Amino acid sequence: MPERTDLQGRHIVLGLTGGIACYKSAELVRLLTKAGATVQVVMTEAAEAFITPVTLQALSGRPVVSSQWDAREPNNMAHINLSREADAIVIAPASADFMAKLVQGRADELLSLMCLARPRERCPLLVAPAMNREMWSHPATQRNAQALLQDGAHVLGPGSGDQACGEVGDGRMLEPAELLDELIAFFQPKVLQGQRLLITAGPTFEPIDPVRGITNHSSGKMGFALARAAQEAGAQVTLVAGPVHLPTPRGVARINVMTALQMFDAVLPLAAQNDVFIATAAVADWRPASLSEHKIKKEGKKVAPTFELTENPDILAAVAQVPQGPYCVGFAAESERLLEHARAKLQRKGIPLIIGNLGPATFGRDDNALLVVDAQTHHALPADGSPTDKLTLARALMAELAQRLQAVAP
Repeated sequence: MPERTDLQGRHIVLGLTGGIACYKSAELVRLLTKAGATVQVVMTEAAEAFITPVTLQALSGRPVVSSQWDAREPNNMAHINLSREADAIVIAPASADFMAKLVQGRADELLSLMCLARPRERCPLLVAPAMNREMWSHPATQRNAQALLQDGAHVLGPGSGDQACGEVGDGRMLEPAELLDELIAFFQPKVLQGQRLLITAGPTFEPIDPVRGITNHSSGKMGFALARAAQEAGAQVTLVAGPVHLPTPRGVARINVMTALQMFDAVLPLAAQNDVFIATAAVADWRPASLSEHKIKKEGKKVAPTFELTENPDILAAVAQVPQGPYCVGFAAESERLLEHARAKLQRKGIPLIIGNLGPATFGRDDNALLVVDAQTHHALPADGSPTDKLTLARALMAELAQRLQAVAP
């Protein structure tokens, strides 16, 4: 699988202020460059007390800039040149003092001067706070965070957990991988801004006894990719997940369930509150009619145990019948005759759109190839039908979904 290059062609100015979280910024530089971005590091004097410019120059491949009097700039205006070249300025870590400087418009060193001089209409400012929990919760810092938002900056985090001082609470800088995801999401087109999406993902597990059960090979990866892509596109996302071990995409509300009945009970009350329902989960069609109280023992028996099955409720069909319900998108995991079975399922469920794929070829994998089917047409995604990574597919589906929602909007 080739490396993702979600930030290809982006130029990021990464500003470091004084704080122990500077050690995380080295990893952030590495991740940004790995994602395809070029990174120019700008450091305050306080930041240099925590990490050396040599380290960051080695990782970014560019000399670190720290003085507004840097003579390497032909016009001696580093604060102008750096911000004009940037697709975004990211301050990570952003100390409480530096946040206060940004709010007050102070510009007594290069980094704050550059933030003040940036062209705000095309060079966004993203701030990742990092400080002690008492400093973060102080009313002055909270006022400053709100003022930054009102001034058009974007505040990323902070996280919560162990702090360098030994205390525990809010104020930790987000981890480098989290900041990378935030930045990638920031640059995604907000084609679903204001929309509410409800997505199911993963398998269900139908218990036979306290130990065994009926399930399937669904990994949940496609559904989780859709949840992330929808959140990146500006939607408010609720993800109802079967038993999978996948991290929840940032900004997504997650509800964990085990069985088809539990998924039904979680989805139906939320259906009318959402604009779109995407049924990615591989829900068991049948469950044991009764659950054995104890593990069914073999104990020398020559005949395998038998048990009666009963049908599970059809979640997608039920949501499709909700009055003023959401726009419904189904998934069809087939093993043959994909178009034929997908279109039959579309008609059977009474929904406007279904996404087909060959289940055995994609379960557990990081890539997929899809068939987008509506009542009149169908097309492959990607267009050449070759497998591609599931997040890229999910983003393409969100773009298509946005167009379809616009077409049916009153």
